[in-house]
Amino acid sequence: MTPTRFLMPLAWLAAACGNPPDRAAGQDSVPRDPPAPSRPESPPPRYWEPRPIQPPKVKVPRPVPDPAPDSAGVPDSGAASAPADSGDSARHATAAARRAGRGGLSGFQLTPADSARWPVPGLPEPLPGSLIPANRIVAYYGTPRSTRMGVLGRIPPDSMLPRLERTARMWAEADSTRGVMPALHLIATVAQDKPGGGAKYRLRLGTAVIDSVAGWAEARGWIVILDIQIGHSTVAAELEPLLPYLRRPYVHLALDPEFAMKNGGVPGRRVGTLDATDVNTAVDVLSKVVEEEKLPPKVLVVHRFTRRMLTNVERIKLDPRVQVVIDMDGFGIQKHKEYAYRLWIVPYPVQYTGFKLFYKNDRKPAYRSEADARWSCPDSVALAIGCGDDGLMTPERVLRLYPRPDYIQYQ
Repeated sequence: MTPTRFLMPLAWLAAACGNPPDRAAGQDSVPRDPPAPSRPESPPPRYWEPRPIQPPKVKVPRPVPDPAPDSAGVPDSGAASAPADSGDSARHATAAARRAGRGGLSGFQLTPADSARWPVPGLPEPLPGSLIPANRIVAYYGTPRSTRMGVLGRIPPDSMLPRLERTARMWAEADSTRGVMPALHLIATVAQDKPGGGAKYRLRLGTAVIDSVAGWAEARGWIVILDIQIGHSTVAAELEPLLPYLRRPYVHLALDPEFAMKNGGVPGRRVGTLDATDVNTAVDVLSKVVEEEKLPPKVLVVHRFTRRMLTNVERIKLDPRVQVVIDMDGFGIQKHKEYAYRLWIVPYPVQYTGFKLFYKNDRKPAYRSEADARWSCPDSVALAIGCGDDGLMTPERVLRLYPRPDYIQYQ
Protein backbone atom coordinates (compact mmCIF):
# COMPACT_ATOMS: atom_id res chain seq x y z
CA MET A 1 0.00 0.00 0.00
CA THR A 2 1.19 3.48 -0.70
CA PRO A 3 1.33 5.99 2.17
CA THR A 4 -0.57 8.65 0.24
CA ARG A 5 -3.82 6.66 0.13
CA PHE A 6 -4.77 6.62 3.81
CA LEU A 7 -7.62 8.64 5.29
CA MET A 8 -6.69 10.72 8.32
CA PRO A 9 -7.72 14.12 9.68
CA LEU A 10 -6.32 16.67 7.30
CA ALA A 11 -3.89 14.32 5.72
CA TRP A 12 -6.66 12.37 4.02
CA LEU A 13 -5.38 15.33 2.16
CA ALA A 14 -2.80 13.07 0.61
CA ALA A 15 -5.36 10.77 -0.90
CA ALA A 16 -6.55 13.14 -3.47
CA CYS A 17 -6.46 12.50 -7.15
CA GLY A 18 -7.76 9.02 -7.65
CA ASN A 19 -6.10 5.72 -6.99
CA PRO A 20 -2.32 5.35 -7.12
CA PRO A 21 -0.64 4.40 -10.37
CA ASP A 22 -1.13 0.83 -11.50
CA ARG A 23 1.16 -1.69 -9.87
CA ALA A 24 0.83 -5.11 -11.44
CA ALA A 25 -0.61 -6.89 -14.41
CA GLY A 26 -4.20 -7.95 -13.96
CA GLN A 27 -5.30 -4.90 -12.01
CA ASP A 28 -7.96 -2.67 -13.49
CA SER A 29 -5.82 0.30 -14.45
CA VAL A 30 -4.73 2.19 -17.52
CA PRO A 31 -3.24 -0.34 -19.93
CA ARG A 32 -0.13 0.36 -21.93
CA ASP A 33 -1.32 1.19 -25.40
CA PRO A 34 0.89 0.64 -28.41
CA PRO A 35 2.57 3.85 -29.56
CA ALA A 36 -0.02 6.28 -30.93
CA PRO A 37 0.39 9.40 -33.01
CA SER A 38 0.79 12.44 -30.81
CA ARG A 39 -1.62 14.57 -32.82
CA PRO A 40 -5.23 14.06 -33.92
CA GLU A 41 -5.51 12.65 -37.43
CA SER A 42 -8.16 15.16 -38.51
CA PRO A 43 -9.03 18.62 -37.22
CA PRO A 44 -12.30 19.07 -35.35
CA PRO A 45 -15.09 21.30 -36.62
CA ARG A 46 -14.28 24.96 -36.10
CA TYR A 47 -17.71 25.73 -34.72
CA TRP A 48 -18.69 24.86 -31.18
CA GLU A 49 -21.42 26.49 -29.15
CA PRO A 50 -21.31 26.29 -25.34
CA ARG A 51 -24.58 25.13 -23.79
CA PRO A 52 -24.38 25.66 -20.04
CA ILE A 53 -27.36 24.60 -17.96
CA GLN A 54 -29.34 27.57 -16.69
CA PRO A 55 -30.97 27.60 -13.25
CA PRO A 56 -34.73 27.09 -13.13
CA LYS A 57 -36.91 30.14 -12.61
CA VAL A 58 -38.52 28.46 -9.62
CA LYS A 59 -36.27 26.68 -7.11
CA VAL A 60 -37.02 22.93 -6.95
CA PRO A 61 -37.24 21.66 -3.34
CA ARG A 62 -35.13 18.69 -2.32
CA PRO A 63 -36.94 15.44 -1.43
CA VAL A 64 -34.87 15.27 1.77
CA PRO A 65 -33.68 18.38 3.65
CA ASP A 66 -29.96 18.93 4.02
CA PRO A 67 -28.76 18.05 7.54
CA ALA A 68 -27.45 20.61 9.98
CA PRO A 69 -23.71 21.30 9.74
CA ASP A 70 -21.26 19.51 12.00
CA SER A 71 -20.63 21.29 15.26
CA ALA A 72 -16.94 21.77 14.51
CA GLY A 73 -14.88 22.36 11.40
CA VAL A 74 -11.60 21.34 13.05
CA PRO A 75 -10.35 17.73 13.26
CA ASP A 76 -10.73 15.94 16.56
CA SER A 77 -8.04 16.31 19.19
CA GLY A 78 -6.98 12.72 18.54
CA ALA A 79 -5.70 13.60 15.09
CA ALA A 80 -2.09 13.42 16.20
CA SER A 81 -2.35 9.67 16.75
CA ALA A 82 -3.57 8.97 13.19
CA PRO A 83 -1.08 7.52 10.66
CA ALA A 84 0.90 10.15 8.79
CA ASP A 85 0.63 10.47 5.03
CA SER A 86 3.68 12.47 4.18
CA GLY A 87 5.53 13.25 7.38
CA ASP A 88 5.97 16.96 7.82
CA SER A 89 2.80 17.97 5.98
CA ALA A 90 0.67 15.75 8.23
CA ARG A 91 2.31 17.09 11.41
CA HIS A 92 1.90 20.65 10.15
CA ALA A 93 -1.79 20.05 9.48
CA THR A 94 -2.36 18.59 12.95
CA ALA A 95 -0.54 21.47 14.62
CA ALA A 96 -2.57 23.95 12.61
CA ALA A 97 -5.75 22.19 13.66
CA ARG A 98 -4.80 22.56 17.30
CA ARG A 99 -4.01 26.25 16.86
CA ALA A 100 -7.37 26.79 15.17
CA GLY A 101 -9.08 24.89 17.97
CA ARG A 102 -7.45 27.10 20.61
CA GLY A 103 -8.70 30.09 18.66
CA GLY A 104 -12.27 28.97 19.21
CA LEU A 105 -13.20 28.52 15.51
CA SER A 106 -16.10 26.18 14.81
CA GLY A 107 -18.10 25.27 11.73
CA PHE A 108 -16.96 26.96 8.55
CA GLN A 109 -15.89 30.26 10.07
CA LEU A 110 -13.09 32.42 8.68
CA THR A 111 -10.73 34.68 10.53
CA PRO A 112 -11.08 38.38 9.64
CA ALA A 113 -7.71 38.20 7.87
CA ASP A 114 -8.86 35.32 5.67
CA SER A 115 -12.18 36.96 4.90
CA ALA A 116 -10.40 40.08 3.72
CA ARG A 117 -8.55 38.10 1.04
CA TRP A 118 -11.75 37.39 -0.91
CA PRO A 119 -12.79 38.41 -3.48
CA VAL A 120 -9.20 38.61 -4.68
CA PRO A 121 -8.31 42.27 -5.24
CA GLY A 122 -6.93 43.37 -8.58
CA LEU A 123 -8.26 40.47 -10.66
CA PRO A 124 -8.41 41.11 -14.41
CA GLU A 125 -11.91 41.69 -15.74
CA PRO A 126 -13.31 38.53 -17.39
CA LEU A 127 -13.05 38.66 -21.16
CA PRO A 128 -16.03 37.91 -23.42
CA GLY A 129 -16.64 34.17 -23.53
CA SER A 130 -15.13 33.52 -20.09
CA LEU A 131 -16.73 30.54 -18.36
CA ILE A 132 -16.22 31.94 -14.86
CA PRO A 133 -17.86 33.68 -13.02
CA ALA A 134 -21.03 33.53 -15.16
CA ASN A 135 -21.00 29.74 -14.81
CA ARG A 136 -19.94 27.19 -12.25
CA ILE A 137 -18.16 24.17 -13.77
CA VAL A 138 -19.33 20.71 -12.59
CA ALA A 139 -17.02 17.93 -13.77
CA TYR A 140 -16.80 14.15 -13.78
CA TYR A 141 -13.20 12.93 -13.35
CA GLY A 142 -11.36 9.83 -14.57
CA THR A 143 -10.57 7.95 -17.76
CA PRO A 144 -12.59 5.47 -19.83
CA ARG A 145 -9.61 3.09 -19.62
CA SER A 146 -10.07 2.43 -15.90
CA THR A 147 -12.98 1.81 -13.53
CA ARG A 148 -10.75 2.60 -10.53
CA MET A 149 -9.73 6.16 -11.29
CA GLY A 150 -13.06 7.97 -11.25
CA VAL A 151 -16.70 8.08 -12.25
CA LEU A 152 -15.86 9.00 -15.86
CA GLY A 153 -14.68 5.41 -16.38
CA ARG A 154 -16.49 3.59 -13.59
CA ILE A 155 -19.88 3.56 -15.33
CA PRO A 156 -20.61 3.20 -19.06
CA PRO A 157 -20.89 6.42 -21.11
CA ASP A 158 -24.60 5.89 -21.81
CA SER A 159 -25.21 6.07 -18.04
CA MET A 160 -22.38 8.42 -17.06
CA LEU A 161 -23.27 11.27 -19.43
CA PRO A 162 -26.96 11.54 -18.39
CA ARG A 163 -25.90 11.34 -14.74
CA LEU A 164 -23.48 14.22 -15.22
CA GLU A 165 -26.20 16.29 -16.86
CA ARG A 166 -28.57 15.48 -14.00
CA THR A 167 -25.88 16.41 -11.46
CA ALA A 168 -25.26 19.73 -13.21
CA ARG A 169 -28.99 20.50 -13.22
CA MET A 170 -29.19 19.89 -9.49
CA TRP A 171 -26.30 22.29 -8.94
CA ALA A 172 -28.13 24.87 -11.05
CA GLU A 173 -31.19 24.39 -8.83
CA ALA A 174 -29.06 24.84 -5.71
CA ASP A 175 -27.60 28.19 -6.86
CA SER A 176 -29.88 30.30 -9.01
CA THR A 177 -27.29 33.06 -9.48
CA ARG A 178 -25.30 31.37 -12.24
CA GLY A 179 -25.37 28.73 -14.94
CA VAL A 180 -23.59 25.38 -14.76
CA MET A 181 -21.22 24.08 -17.43
CA PRO A 182 -20.84 20.26 -17.40
CA ALA A 183 -17.27 19.07 -17.92
CA LEU A 184 -15.47 15.81 -18.60
CA HIS A 185 -12.20 15.92 -16.64
CA LEU A 186 -10.01 13.38 -18.44
CA ILE A 187 -6.64 12.20 -17.09
CA ALA A 188 -4.69 12.49 -20.33
CA THR A 189 -1.23 11.83 -18.86
CA VAL A 190 -1.28 9.20 -16.11
CA ALA A 191 1.52 8.81 -13.56
CA GLN A 192 3.03 5.31 -13.32
CA ASP A 193 4.98 3.43 -10.66
CA LYS A 194 7.37 2.04 -13.27
CA PRO A 195 9.86 4.18 -15.24
CA GLY A 196 8.59 3.27 -18.71
CA GLY A 197 10.05 4.72 -21.89
CA GLY A 198 12.44 7.55 -21.13
CA ALA A 199 12.16 6.86 -17.38
CA LYS A 200 9.43 9.50 -17.09
CA TYR A 201 7.07 7.51 -14.85
CA ARG A 202 4.05 8.56 -16.89
CA LEU A 203 1.82 7.22 -19.66
CA ARG A 204 0.15 9.38 -22.28
CA LEU A 205 -3.29 8.28 -23.42
CA GLY A 206 -3.65 7.57 -27.11
CA THR A 207 -5.50 10.01 -29.31
CA ALA A 208 -8.39 7.58 -29.82
CA VAL A 209 -9.40 7.87 -26.15
CA ILE A 210 -9.06 11.65 -26.05
CA ASP A 211 -10.95 12.02 -29.32
CA SER A 212 -13.78 9.88 -28.00
CA VAL A 213 -14.21 11.88 -24.79
CA ALA A 214 -13.84 15.17 -26.66
CA GLY A 215 -16.58 14.05 -29.02
CA TRP A 216 -18.98 13.42 -26.15
CA ALA A 217 -18.46 16.95 -24.86
CA GLU A 218 -18.45 18.66 -28.24
CA ALA A 219 -21.78 17.14 -29.26
CA ARG A 220 -23.43 18.43 -26.08
CA GLY A 221 -21.91 21.89 -25.87
CA TRP A 222 -19.91 20.88 -22.80
CA ILE A 223 -16.19 21.21 -22.09
CA VAL A 224 -13.25 18.84 -21.62
CA ILE A 225 -10.45 19.35 -19.11
CA LEU A 226 -7.23 17.46 -19.87
CA ASP A 227 -5.40 16.54 -16.68
CA ILE A 228 -1.65 15.88 -16.69
CA GLN A 229 0.29 13.95 -14.05
CA ILE A 230 3.86 14.61 -15.14
CA GLY A 231 5.78 12.04 -13.06
CA HIS A 232 9.46 12.75 -13.87
CA SER A 233 8.61 14.75 -16.99
CA THR A 234 7.90 18.50 -17.16
CA VAL A 235 4.78 20.58 -17.69
CA ALA A 236 6.18 21.96 -20.95
CA ALA A 237 6.96 18.49 -22.33
CA GLU A 238 3.52 17.10 -21.49
CA LEU A 239 1.70 20.10 -22.94
CA GLU A 240 3.29 19.69 -26.35
CA PRO A 241 1.28 16.65 -27.57
CA LEU A 242 -1.93 18.17 -26.20
CA LEU A 243 -1.65 21.44 -28.11
CA PRO A 244 -3.89 20.31 -31.01
CA TYR A 245 -6.64 19.65 -28.49
CA LEU A 246 -6.07 22.85 -26.55
CA ARG A 247 -6.62 24.76 -29.79
CA ARG A 248 -10.24 23.65 -29.63
CA PRO A 249 -12.52 26.17 -27.88
CA TYR A 250 -14.02 23.59 -25.50
CA VAL A 251 -10.77 21.97 -24.27
CA HIS A 252 -9.10 23.21 -21.07
CA LEU A 253 -6.25 22.06 -18.82
CA ALA A 254 -5.47 20.76 -15.32
CA LEU A 255 -2.20 20.15 -13.46
CA ASP A 256 -1.86 17.56 -10.69
CA PRO A 257 1.10 18.32 -8.39
CA GLU A 258 0.50 15.13 -6.38
CA PHE A 259 2.25 13.11 -9.09
CA ALA A 260 4.89 15.67 -10.09
CA MET A 261 8.08 14.14 -8.71
CA LYS A 262 10.43 17.08 -9.21
CA ASN A 263 12.57 15.93 -6.29
CA GLY A 264 12.74 12.32 -7.42
CA GLY A 265 10.89 9.28 -6.16
CA VAL A 266 8.07 7.08 -7.42
CA PRO A 267 4.65 8.63 -8.05
CA GLY A 268 2.08 7.54 -5.51
CA ARG A 269 4.59 6.77 -2.76
CA ARG A 270 4.73 10.34 -1.57
CA VAL A 271 3.08 13.62 -2.51
CA GLY A 272 4.79 15.55 -5.31
CA THR A 273 5.01 19.27 -5.88
CA LEU A 274 4.77 22.01 -8.49
CA ASP A 275 5.95 25.59 -8.27
CA ALA A 276 4.41 28.82 -9.55
CA THR A 277 6.96 28.66 -12.37
CA ASP A 278 5.36 25.41 -13.57
CA VAL A 279 1.88 26.89 -13.40
CA ASN A 280 3.11 29.98 -15.23
CA THR A 281 4.50 27.76 -17.99
CA ALA A 282 0.97 26.45 -18.53
CA VAL A 283 -0.48 29.97 -18.32
CA ASP A 284 1.93 31.17 -21.00
CA VAL A 285 1.12 28.27 -23.33
CA LEU A 286 -2.64 28.66 -22.88
CA SER A 287 -2.60 32.43 -23.32
CA LYS A 288 -0.62 32.03 -26.54
CA VAL A 289 -3.13 29.48 -27.85
CA VAL A 290 -6.03 31.79 -26.99
CA GLU A 291 -4.34 34.68 -28.78
CA GLU A 292 -3.34 32.73 -31.88
CA GLU A 293 -6.66 30.93 -32.33
CA LYS A 294 -8.89 33.84 -31.21
CA LEU A 295 -10.50 31.63 -28.57
CA PRO A 296 -12.43 32.38 -25.39
CA PRO A 297 -10.28 32.28 -22.23
CA LYS A 298 -9.01 28.92 -21.07
CA VAL A 299 -9.56 27.42 -17.61
CA LEU A 300 -6.52 26.04 -15.77
CA VAL A 301 -7.28 23.82 -12.76
CA VAL A 302 -4.50 23.10 -10.25
CA HIS A 303 -5.12 20.46 -7.56
CA ARG A 304 -3.99 21.06 -3.99
CA PHE A 305 -4.37 19.40 -0.59
CA THR A 306 -1.12 20.28 1.21
CA ARG A 307 0.90 23.46 1.36
CA ARG A 308 4.02 21.96 -0.22
CA MET A 309 2.11 20.65 -3.24
CA LEU A 310 2.03 24.16 -4.69
CA THR A 311 4.81 26.58 -3.81
CA ASN A 312 5.13 30.34 -4.33
CA VAL A 313 1.45 30.71 -5.14
CA GLU A 314 1.74 34.48 -4.84
CA ARG A 315 3.87 34.43 -8.00
CA ILE A 316 1.27 32.75 -10.22
CA LYS A 317 0.52 34.97 -13.19
CA LEU A 318 -2.91 36.48 -13.63
CA ASP A 319 -3.74 36.74 -17.31
CA PRO A 320 -7.27 37.55 -18.53
CA ARG A 321 -6.87 34.85 -21.19
CA VAL A 322 -6.45 32.13 -18.54
CA GLN A 323 -8.73 31.57 -15.54
CA VAL A 324 -6.79 29.82 -12.75
CA VAL A 325 -8.72 27.58 -10.35
CA ILE A 326 -7.04 26.13 -7.24
CA ASP A 327 -9.00 22.96 -6.50
CA MET A 328 -9.21 21.62 -2.93
CA ASP A 329 -8.56 17.93 -3.45
CA GLY A 330 -8.78 15.08 -0.98
CA PHE A 331 -11.37 12.81 0.59
CA GLY A 332 -12.66 12.49 4.13
CA ILE A 333 -15.55 13.35 6.40
CA GLN A 334 -17.32 16.63 5.78
CA LYS A 335 -15.84 18.72 8.58
CA HIS A 336 -12.30 17.67 7.60
CA LYS A 337 -12.90 18.66 3.98
CA GLU A 338 -14.24 22.02 5.10
CA TYR A 339 -11.29 22.54 7.37
CA ALA A 340 -8.81 21.66 4.61
CA TYR A 341 -10.47 24.20 2.34
CA ARG A 342 -9.94 26.81 5.04
CA LEU A 343 -6.35 25.68 5.62
CA TRP A 344 -5.00 25.24 2.06
CA ILE A 345 -7.23 27.35 -0.19
CA VAL A 346 -8.62 30.33 1.68
CA PRO A 347 -5.30 31.79 2.98
CA TYR A 348 -3.61 31.53 -0.43
CA PRO A 349 -5.81 33.38 -2.93
CA VAL A 350 -4.92 33.15 -6.60
CA GLN A 351 -8.07 33.72 -8.67
CA TYR A 352 -10.88 31.14 -8.40
CA THR A 353 -11.46 28.09 -6.19
CA GLY A 354 -12.60 24.52 -6.67
CA PHE A 355 -13.76 21.66 -4.47
CA LYS A 356 -13.54 17.91 -5.09
CA LEU A 357 -16.11 15.32 -4.01
CA PHE A 358 -15.62 11.54 -3.99
CA TYR A 359 -18.65 9.38 -4.68
CA LYS A 360 -17.08 6.46 -2.80
CA ASN A 361 -14.42 7.65 -0.36
CA ASP A 362 -16.36 10.60 1.03
CA ARG A 363 -19.35 8.42 1.82
CA LYS A 364 -20.01 6.41 4.94
CA PRO A 365 -19.11 2.71 4.44
CA ALA A 366 -22.74 1.59 4.18
CA TYR A 367 -23.23 3.82 1.13
CA ARG A 368 -20.06 3.15 -0.86
CA SER A 369 -21.62 0.39 -2.96
CA GLU A 370 -24.27 1.96 -5.16
CA ALA A 371 -25.88 -1.42 -5.75
CA ASP A 372 -26.29 -2.26 -2.05
CA ALA A 373 -26.94 1.17 -0.52
CA ARG A 374 -30.36 1.92 0.96
CA TRP A 375 -30.77 5.57 0.11
CA SER A 376 -33.04 7.91 2.07
CA CYS A 377 -33.85 9.88 -1.09
CA PRO A 378 -34.66 8.90 -4.71
CA ASP A 379 -31.91 7.01 -6.49
CA SER A 380 -31.61 9.74 -9.13
CA VAL A 381 -30.76 12.26 -6.41
CA ALA A 382 -28.57 9.93 -4.34
CA LEU A 383 -26.40 8.91 -7.27
CA ALA A 384 -25.98 12.48 -8.47
CA ILE A 385 -25.45 14.62 -5.38
CA GLY A 386 -26.18 12.48 -2.33
CA CYS A 387 -29.04 12.50 0.15
CA GLY A 388 -27.37 14.58 2.84
CA ASP A 389 -27.05 11.75 5.35
CA ASP A 390 -24.69 9.43 3.47
CA GLY A 391 -21.49 11.45 3.98
CA LEU A 392 -21.27 13.03 0.52
CA MET A 393 -21.49 16.81 0.75
CA THR A 394 -24.57 18.10 -1.05
CA PRO A 395 -24.49 21.25 -3.19
CA GLU A 396 -26.26 23.15 -0.41
CA ARG A 397 -23.52 22.24 2.05
CA VAL A 398 -20.66 23.02 -0.35
CA LEU A 399 -22.24 26.40 -1.07
CA ARG A 400 -21.80 27.32 2.59
CA LEU A 401 -18.06 27.53 1.98
CA TYR A 402 -16.52 30.94 1.51
CA PRO A 403 -15.51 31.77 -1.09
CA ARG A 404 -18.06 29.64 -2.90
CA PRO A 405 -16.19 27.24 -5.21
CA ASP A 406 -16.42 27.97 -8.93
CA TYR A 407 -15.38 24.47 -9.95
CA ILE A 408 -16.84 21.21 -8.59
CA GLN A 409 -15.28 17.87 -9.41
CA TYR A 410 -16.76 14.42 -8.73
CA GLN A 411 -14.55 11.35 -8.76
